[in-house]
Amino acid sequence: MTTLRFPLRAASLPALAGRVQVPSYDPRGLRTGIVHFGVGAFHRSHQAMYLDRLMNLGAAHDWAICGVGVLPGDARVRDVLRDQDHLYTLVTHAPDGRSEARVIGAIHDYLFAPDDPEAVCERLAHPATRIVSLTVTEGGYSLNNATGEFDPAGDVLHDLQPGAVPRSVFGFLTEGLRRRRARGLPPFTVMSCDNIQGNGHVTRRVLTAFARRQDPDLADWIAREVAFPNSMVDRITPVTTPAMREELERDYGVQDAWPVIAESFTQWVLEDHFTCGRPPLEDAGVQIVPDVEAYELMKLRLLNAAHQAMSYPALLEGFQFVHEVCQQPRYAQFLLDYMALEAQPTLHPVPGIDLRAYQQQLIERFSNPAILDTLARLIVDGSERIPKFLLPVAREQAARIQAGQGGELRRCVFVVAAWSAYVAQAAERGETLVDVRAAELTRAAQADAVTPGAFLDQPDLFGDLSRTPAFVQAYLDARAALRDHGPHAALEALTGPVPTQEPA
Repeated sequence: MTTLRFPLRAASLPALAGRVQVPSYDPRGLRTGIVHFGVGAFHRSHQAMYLDRLMNLGAAHDWAICGVGVLPGDARVRDVLRDQDHLYTLVTHAPDGRSEARVIGAIHDYLFAPDDPEAVCERLAHPATRIVSLTVTEGGYSLNNATGEFDPAGDVLHDLQPGAVPRSVFGFLTEGLRRRRARGLPPFTVMSCDNIQGNGHVTRRVLTAFARRQDPDLADWIAREVAFPNSMVDRITPVTTPAMREELERDYGVQDAWPVIAESFTQWVLEDHFTCGRPPLEDAGVQIVPDVEAYELMKLRLLNAAHQAMSYPALLEGFQFVHEVCQQPRYAQFLLDYMALEAQPTLHPVPGIDLRAYQQQLIERFSNPAILDTLARLIVDGSERIPKFLLPVAREQAARIQAGQGGELRRCVFVVAAWSAYVAQAAERGETLVDVRAAELTRAAQADAVTPGAFLDQPDLFGDLSRTPAFVQAYLDARAALRDHGPHAALEALTGPVPTQEPA
């Protein structure tokens, strides 16, 4: 415990140097090369951290980040970063209890788009901007989950109106690229860091579809000239709480209005496909590969899908924290069975990865009590996550069953049934469901209680699965088990006997 307290500012770095790791470079001397949309906790624990690591090696000082926020809630990010000279603290916790704190200086500037959309457009059009990266969540791509096609709504639809001043990420990207083309500048690379299979391909499809509705020639130029590398990013990063801020101040003497807390594990696998060059990210530990698909599928269908798989049955039982759930032997076994029996058969071989060891490592990571990750965080916009993480596994396994090849999907379907039961329970208790489709989900879950299977009658979510006999029958069985026996007994019936001792 320390008694001295220092507000996080550039001027405070010398005083903090003996307490936390601080940049070995002068953050004020950086030059912007990357514009990033969506400066949330994950971006700051991951991409910005890698660039900071690289800058501490004496490289990439002209690849600093200019963050951009387009949502009303991003005003707080603007204010905190401005007050702290764009610095923040990253605290990481390892499963063995070790912790580390470092000040990150890779964010050089921040623009809040509603304040000055023209400033964002001009930053995108500036010759120094060579990469534009995105962490705008799975729901930020205006895609229909069932068809995978461009489906504009909200601010994206607004931006398609003639003469509209951009409000959305894709509106800004298109305008920035339009200006670069008109000025004879090469296009920037668009680098998605969101949890979407083929995130580069998806971003290309959405951006060209958006641009085509405004200017078909521009869309053709984007499709021909812009690079969209695929990537896989991985680091569990919970929501920062007041207690975490107080702990940072107490243990390290740093007064940071919005620090970032994360696990010690981190991974970034990135395709080497860039229009205007890139920083030497491999020197900071990024895996640069020719094809990222195998890594993407591994992470989405194991880690991300397992997050969904644990959340809904555990919430029905009254759990709150991820580590509490994964320290329960029956939940650990349920997740391991899902990964080994249902998800792994749908994956490709992953270079350099032992998939069984990776699955065991996931349980250890999930069980880390220092992270304090909440189930509530994991289910935000579940209607965007489950169709991307879990349903592809169910779809492939259902096809195997239909072809007589012995597929297994009971655990996938149990999660969907628990999802329906949780939505109905939340409505009954008057709790707010944080989901872009909250109203539709609630109506479907309430109908499901009267007519089992009605929850599947949401074509934008389930597509052809709602008409697939193996999936529908497994859903009816799981829903009945939850109704008749409750989540605890229904889960035990799936897992069978498990060791009584808790995992280490």
